[in-house]
Amino acid sequence: MNINSTVISGYQALNDMRYLLRGVTTAVVVTDRNIEAIPAVQALMGQLRDQIPRISVVNSVPPEPSQHDVAAIIETLSQRQADMVIGIGGGSVLDVAKLLSVLCIDGAPSLDALLAGEKPQRRTRSMLIPTTAGTGSEATPNAILAIPEKETKVGIISPVMLPDVVALVPELTTSMPPHIASSTGIDALCHLIECFTANVANPVSDNYALIGMKKLFANLETTLHEPENLQARLEMLWASYYGGASIAHAGTHLVHAMSYPLGGKYHLPHGVANAILLAPCMRFVRPAAVSKFAQAYDLLPDADVRLSDEEKSHALVDYFTALVARLQLPASLEALGIGPDHLPYLVEAALDVQRLMKNVPMAVTVDDVRAVYLTLFPSCQA
Repeated sequence: MNINSTVISGYQALNDMRYLLRGVTTAVVVTDRNIEAIPAVQALMGQLRDQIPRISVVNSVPPEPSQHDVAAIIETLSQRQADMVIGIGGGSVLDVAKLLSVLCIDGAPSLDALLAGEKPQRRTRSMLIPTTAGTGSEATPNAILAIPEKETKVGIISPVMLPDVVALVPELTTSMPPHIASSTGIDALCHLIECFTANVANPVSDNYALIGMKKLFANLETTLHEPENLQARLEMLWASYYGGASIAHAGTHLVHAMSYPLGGKYHLPHGVANAILLAPCMRFVRPAAVSKFAQAYDLLPDADVRLSDEEKSHALVDYFTALVARLQLPASLEALGIGPDHLPYLVEAALDVQRLMKNVPMAVTVDDVRAVYLTLFPSCQA
């Protein structure tokens, strides 16, 4: 898959957007009300309103949007066709913007058709501007929607949805609350390590994953301790982008497959669900990916290069466990009020996510999935 987006990055990189908006007379701007209130975003919106004659602003994107949310958004649009769709926000906002880029054109397929598997053939111009460093949505061909009737999530996937322009602007991320920065950072880490160890990994995705992990290991905790450190925030935006690019060339596997039911049924934020599952899932796949785990471990700032590959692989899993604890993210489902009586549903729903399960670098059985979920219920441990 080719990623043909132009990436603009750096402090104040969008202070003059005129060259990006030539020929745009109608636009749909997708965001949410919290993001819209950020002063730097308000300045950005001012530029857009000054330079684009007709703008429709969609600021009602909820966390973990469903197909019903997107259908409602489409109904509210005053203009169904647009010269450009601009997404400013986190992963949910960017996913909706990607969908609108293929739906806001003449002769567009319906949302129901996309959910049924029809592939979009074209889109309008698009620009994605992430305000969190984690989802990498700006670099993936995926748009993820919750399906409440099935209590899970599905992905609409097409390289057509990759944007024309991506802007990585660190000052737009400084208002992220620490718990959002933590959970989205773990989401990026999951993208990187899962794609790196997937059975569909390849030299291109591996390069993206290695670069992204090096940036993430060096900068995630810095952004929390020094929230105004724009260089660290820019490095995290790039780590997130590389995670998305890894997905575009490979794919995630066990963490994401097992986290989808947690978001779909219990509405756990995606990054939190991934944080809970990161170490248990990586402990399970470690024997099938010892060499790659060792490579990833060597990227840690304080890596002990004297260790054997086997020792490094165990040390990486220990690092994941300790990182989630340091970031004060939950490490069990019981801590969130979800009991072991939910196990049958979780196991069945996770195994239904076959597009990701097939990427796990080893065979996975029903008993394996149950055993990993069981680690999230301390009361069930002997």
